[in-house]
Amino acid sequence: MIWQQIYDPFGNMYISTLLAAIPVVVMLVALGFLHIKAHIAAGLGLIAAIVVAVFAYGMPMDMAGRAAVYGGFTGLLPIGWIVLNIIFLQQLAEQNGSFKILQDSLSGITADRRLQLLLIAFCFGAFFEGAAGFGTPVAVTAGILIGLGFSPLAASGLSLIANTAPVAFGALGTPVITLAKVHGYDLMEVTAMIGRQLPFFSLLVPFWLIWAFAGRKAMMEIWPAILVTGLSFAIPQYLVSNFIGPELVDIIAAIVSMVSLVLFLRVWQPKTIWTSPSIKGHDISAHEAKPPGPVVVHDRAALIRAWTPWVILSVFVFIWGLPPVKAWLNGIFAPSFPMTGLHNLIEKVPPVVPVPHKETAVYVLNLLSATGTGILLSAIISALIMKYNPIEIVKVFFRTFWLVRYSLLTIVLMLGLGTLTRYSGTDTTLGLAFANSGVFYPFFGTLMGWIGVAMTGSDTASNVLFGGMQKVAAEQLGLSPNLMGAANSSGGVMGKMIDAQSIVVASTATKWFNHEGDILRYVFFHSIVLACLVGGLVTLQAYVWPFTLMVVH
Repeated sequence: MIWQQIYDPFGNMYISTLLAAIPVVVMLVALGFLHIKAHIAAGLGLIAAIVVAVFAYGMPMDMAGRAAVYGGFTGLLPIGWIVLNIIFLQQLAEQNGSFKILQDSLSGITADRRLQLLLIAFCFGAFFEGAAGFGTPVAVTAGILIGLGFSPLAASGLSLIANTAPVAFGALGTPVITLAKVHGYDLMEVTAMIGRQLPFFSLLVPFWLIWAFAGRKAMMEIWPAILVTGLSFAIPQYLVSNFIGPELVDIIAAIVSMVSLVLFLRVWQPKTIWTSPSIKGHDISAHEAKPPGPVVVHDRAALIRAWTPWVILSVFVFIWGLPPVKAWLNGIFAPSFPMTGLHNLIEKVPPVVPVPHKETAVYVLNLLSATGTGILLSAIISALIMKYNPIEIVKVFFRTFWLVRYSLLTIVLMLGLGTLTRYSGTDTTLGLAFANSGVFYPFFGTLMGWIGVAMTGSDTASNVLFGGMQKVAAEQLGLSPNLMGAANSSGGVMGKMIDAQSIVVASTATKWFNHEGDILRYVFFHSIVLACLVGGLVTLQAYVWPFTLMVVH
């Protein structure tokens, strides 16, 4: 029996929108204001989503349960699998002592905490976003920052803020490629449009990052380094996206930015070295920060051993992200499991889609091609190089699993919530509320992408969810469909820092368990303000700067 989604079950969009928002509000309030543990908050949100879907939207209870289970499986693979294995590698490096040498080598480049943030959170994080995405950059950079002595709130919150501008082209361009493929956009045109939006923020975010960490005055003390970092990322980001394609935008921009900053720091250093590892102002985790110790100089052999695991990780993550490699691995093992009672039994209907469209629900166990598997193999190879024996490797792996067990449960519950809102149509109700904003649609349509990522945890999922609606609404309002499709992705990147699974990844990487609410409260202001700035830029493109809409060939 086919169940058709209903987007306004009460014949009143105000009431329907309020009901659709209940699950997200329940989870965020429980997490951010009531200080309830993340896995319990996620469970409460999931229960609220089931109640709203079944009793307000008329979704059959059996379908609602299956949608939640389906989402839970996608939470384990790929997201949970990445988190588990990146923390596994981190644990191996910590116990071996090589992680301390890596920290000393980074401190040797610069002892200034602000510059360390630019290098690690922004540049290094952008590389991992471009190569893998799906939580990898936050897991890596937050773990390195906490090892360098940053406070847990600084390490987690600032890694989340830094991981914004690269997200639209993350995982070798997966979000924009999916947007074009699913909703019929021209891939190069929508890629180029995103490449005319995000470079502004690639330049802004490094300034914003240091301002959030150390304040305006301290930010201005290192403005030359920030400018070098931002420009050397923004310019390649624009050029590659407009003249080459989406796949290598982040990787090329991140490498150029990283090399430019390191070379610049060889000829320039700030007059005052900023040594505080905590966020200026009220940092509730300041007492957990470690003051910088003396910079230890290690010989070349020790440095090579310390950096080897992370070089191996980078190589494996990059290789695992290549489409031909993924296709080959999937050809070896990637069984598909259609969700009985859910697959092709739910229909999206106009105005969200031009004609009724059945929603697929097929779980692909692509264990071999999953990024987390590449990370696991890199961890095992690194462990052998670090002279761990097989029994020790297994012991560390299971200790890591026990360490992150609640984080994995939280991710499962949150993905269950996000998937249920998609299949029940409640997230679409929220999108339609934005779509009814008329002349203000360029601004609110951008915020639609923001809320899509905040709910699903993925720019790719947000593009799948709202990309078609953006196209339909733009055509009805006489706007450029490519502009609004790009706005969905560009606005979405600012929602990445407040999505629940990213916050859980950050708290896990820093071992700051049960403080997800504190992280959420810290990053929320930055997220909404930056999303509004993207919306303002898109509005200017729509009405004031139409020349930015021209196609570049």
